[in-house]
Amino acid sequence: MDTAEKRIVVVANRLPVRRVEGSTEWETSPGGLVSSLTPFLQDRDGCWVGWAGVADEEIENFSHDGIEQRPVPISAEEIEDYYYGFCNGTIWPLYHDAVRTPEFHRHWWGPYEEVNRRFAREAAWSVNPDDIAWVQDYQLQLVPGYLREQRPDVTIGFYLHIPFPPVELFAQLPWRTQIIEGILGADVIAFQTALGLANFARAAQRFTSARRRGKLLEYGDRTIKLQRAPIAIDTAHFAALAQSPLAVTRAEALRREVHDRKVILGVDRLDYTKGIDIRLRAFETLLERNPRRENEFVFIQVAVPSREGVGQYTEMRNRIEQIVGHINGRFGHPGHVPVHYLYRNLPQDELVAYYLLADVMAVTPLRDGMNLVAKEYVATRLDNTGVLLLSEFTGAAESLSQALLVNPHDVDGLSGALAEAVDLPGADMKKRMVAMRRYVKRNDIYDWARRCLGELRA
Repeated sequence: MDTAEKRIVVVANRLPVRRVEGSTEWETSPGGLVSSLTPFLQDRDGCWVGWAGVADEEIENFSHDGIEQRPVPISAEEIEDYYYGFCNGTIWPLYHDAVRTPEFHRHWWGPYEEVNRRFAREAAWSVNPDDIAWVQDYQLQLVPGYLREQRPDVTIGFYLHIPFPPVELFAQLPWRTQIIEGILGADVIAFQTALGLANFARAAQRFTSARRRGKLLEYGDRTIKLQRAPIAIDTAHFAALAQSPLAVTRAEALRREVHDRKVILGVDRLDYTKGIDIRLRAFETLLERNPRRENEFVFIQVAVPSREGVGQYTEMRNRIEQIVGHINGRFGHPGHVPVHYLYRNLPQDELVAYYLLADVMAVTPLRDGMNLVAKEYVATRLDNTGVLLLSEFTGAAESLSQALLVNPHDVDGLSGALAEAVDLPGADMKKRMVAMRRYVKRNDIYDWARRCLGELRA
């Protein structure tokens, strides 16, 4: 088979579709990953292996939008132990610099192994000889190894969407060798950043017999490619939304509602890695230090609900809402509310309206694999205005170095950066934004997919 014609089988925790509420029909899930891979799968008769999002239900394979969907069943008990337990109680905090202490429970590890075996079995049934199986993210780190045992005749890729931690942190994981050996089942292992790639290479050499040779790992009788491949956005799509009458009109209305004050915007999934509480404390410090200008600024925080059934996330939400109330009680007055807090998921055109409104976009997670919000904001600033305030601990900081880079743990430093951002001279602002917009235009989600699949086809 011509390598350019290799069929692609995506293996991910979730299918790219979701069930329409109150119906047996399916609809395509939103997101750049789905939209970028769809043309490749449609063109090569590919398929997608993943969980359908419904517990304890066996769903037959079906076709949607020209792509075969192969659902993997997961029980309610496994969702608790595999997903909420090992994936989000162990791996998620550990891989995000342990900003929240990870938990290591044996009764979570077993279900993680079992679900990964199940995904690998479904993938093994789905691939033909010489196909490409592309495994996605931290939920399925054992799949490449299990799949190679069953189907050594296929090309296997693995892409990690979140950071890979320093070896000193990763060493805490009781199942560290099993995880590394699972990932090493792939022919190509791709990471968001050069740091993530280097961290993995060090861990592989420490906990297995792998040896690094440049961008390759020698492991047993195999050579494995390591790839830095920062994920991107559909730049043209966001640029088009930024010109839509709906988004423009809504942004103008929002501008009137805040009485033309300078707007600092935060948009985050409600997660302890995002640093929302520290960001709010930095804004409070900005108001303290500029008492004569406190009426000039408005902070808008959009917090997208996440894992609402998990106690730690409920506590975090309560703490953030208390901080918002404290700031508004201290600095607000009739006609002016300093912090506007929106706990909801905004439709995309509404979100773009907020991007257009924002004079400063504050993206300050404590650790993030990439952070696409930063790139979305840049893509919508067609007039080259606006300032991106960006955590140096995001993957995006490697590419968007013209942003104002900050240490998100430093309240005083972050407050000073906010002060700099709201007063940044127009020429400096334009120079930075032009450079960042050039980057996100040249490096969009389709370019990312082509580069990743190009390595797998080589």
